[in-house]
Amino acid sequence: MTNQNPLMIDATGNESATLAQFAATLAYRDIPKNVVDRTVDLFVDWTGSALSGKGHKAIGILETFAEAMGPSTGNSEILTNRQNTSALFAALVNGAASHISEQDDVHNGSVFHPAAVVFPAALAAAQQTGASGEQFISACVAGYEVGIRIGEFLGQSHYKVFHTTGTAGTFAAAAATGQIYGLDARQMLHAFGSAGTQSAGLWEFLRDAADSKQLHTGKAAAEGLMAAWITSKGFTGATKILEGNQGMAAGMSSDANPALLLDALGERWCVLETSFKFHASCRHTHPAADALLQVVTQHNLKPQDIAHVTAHVHQGAIDILGPVTNPVSVHQAKFSMPATLGLIATHRKAGLAEFANVLEDKTALSFLDRVSMELDTDINKAYPKQWIGKVTVTTTDQASHSAQVDEPKGDPGNTLSRDEVDVKARALALSGNAVNAGELDGLMNRIWKINSEDRISGLLES
Repeated sequence: MTNQNPLMIDATGNESATLAQFAATLAYRDIPKNVVDRTVDLFVDWTGSALSGKGHKAIGILETFAEAMGPSTGNSEILTNRQNTSALFAALVNGAASHISEQDDVHNGSVFHPAAVVFPAALAAAQQTGASGEQFISACVAGYEVGIRIGEFLGQSHYKVFHTTGTAGTFAAAAATGQIYGLDARQMLHAFGSAGTQSAGLWEFLRDAADSKQLHTGKAAAEGLMAAWITSKGFTGATKILEGNQGMAAGMSSDANPALLLDALGERWCVLETSFKFHASCRHTHPAADALLQVVTQHNLKPQDIAHVTAHVHQGAIDILGPVTNPVSVHQAKFSMPATLGLIATHRKAGLAEFANVLEDKTALSFLDRVSMELDTDINKAYPKQWIGKVTVTTTDQASHSAQVDEPKGDPGNTLSRDEVDVKARALALSGNAVNAGELDGLMNRIWKINSEDRISGLLES
């Protein structure tokens, strides 16, 4: 087939259809055990992040929206306020809630946070339909594989302006819920068309400390679910939404690579490439944070010993973190390299507790004038497949110390153990008082065995 879009000269025209076929037909029995286990790990991690959203202003507003606009009964559960509603509104609120603490997972190559869109949509649909744990897990794997590949396909030019989790995430949610709603390959293709035409999410909010990032994930989860549900009733969508002449790549990318959509599909499992987030901040800060932690620990540096920190970074870090020069909210501070490194230098941690007080932390904020980012060509060449952290620290006595971290904590080669995932998820769940300690034990015991559930129901049911 000849494609008139010059950006997609190498596309066959069958990319969307092939990806839809994979998503519709993937079965639990076809998924390797290590992929299943990793998906369960990621689900446990996500559950903690979702519960940590309780009490945040933006999430409270969306809870109120769901109460005002959605049904007051249903089988799907909003985790932060324990209200039951429709699958659509549960996906919306849970998707937003799981993205506000900045501790949800990330896939490096696609610069995409799959958990925040896949799990809320799949959980809501599974609770609505009474799907089994195995059905839930296979749906989630389909969502990860589809969303990550589309994120890689859209490229760095897309990410410079668009929040990939909001755009590719709509497809990921459609793939996961499409499985649960029983779409065949042709229907899944139409669901992708309806998902793609709704895809949205712009980075401009960073300059205003706005709440849009949570709207991106909530809407992606809900709109992907909507795309799948309406398709199950006969609604149609564009069948070349990714590679078509007026499709997603044409409108949202200048470096789209169609080969990445189908790269070793069914053999290369993107779930296994997904990283856990260790620090409670934007992932672009993590490599430098790990490198700075190495320097201050090795040389026993106090904040007052440090005159300047240069973070050697990839261009994506400059694009996303650069606009935040004077953070005015805790969430905006999580997108500030100086604020994050200030917490590392001051507390040797940049977790939930440290960020909760960052706007009053004069020592950490003093690093707003002591940290700079500098583009490093070697680091930039490695990105996004590899996120390298490198810092140069100049001390007040004019000594210079450097460190480089090739795999930040949480990456597949430097991953969290199941015990570490459990500890992290428990701390996140308790941080917003969404559960008490006694309830948490029962919840954790259940979600670690989610794939053995005969029927998915409310996670917080007594």
